[in-house]
Amino acid sequence: MSRPTQAEAEEAVRTLIRWAGDDPAREGLAETPARVARAYKDWYSGYDQEPAEYLRRTFEEVGGYDEIVVLRAIPFESHCEHHMAPIIGEVHVGYLPNRRVVGISKLARLVDAYARRLQIQERLTAEIADTLQEVLQPRGVAVVVEATHECMTTRGVGKRGVAMVTSRMLGAFRNNPATRQEFLAAIGK
Repeated sequence: MSRPTQAEAEEAVRTLIRWAGDDPAREGLAETPARVARAYKDWYSGYDQEPAEYLRRTFEEVGGYDEIVVLRAIPFESHCEHHMAPIIGEVHVGYLPNRRVVGISKLARLVDAYARRLQIQERLTAEIADTLQEVLQPRGVAVVVEATHECMTTRGVGKRGVAMVTSRMLGAFRNNPATRQEFLAAIGK
């Protein structure tokens, strides 16, 4: 699949403006197609990233540390693949190291790499957890995603204040209730 050019993207925005009932040449809208195309380039920059690469550099000198590692409340913005409306929330990530840890900023970058694609929350949750498991090969991985979906709050049923929660527990977090509970307590659940 080849990507359209910047000019083609801008023309598509002009078409949508006309479809909505306005004039894309109007002063207030004249620069909108270029701004929208730039915004889309940023919002969907995850397609230009290989998320697993963020986890390749690990550290083994951890002083024997083998307890849970949690990075909680990682904010993210994504867009639903059904309406291209924003999904706004936070991700909680935990893992049980197996002799290797990763820099915590890499966990946030992993979240962003997947969030900056057209998504559904269930897949976002699974992609983050599965990539951590595959690359780090820890004793377990836990991911909880909490988000509001603007496709539900600004159109359709119009229910504000509703948050969706998804989780993926692998390894020790799936098999050991105490380990799962330790993670949930660490994220305030």
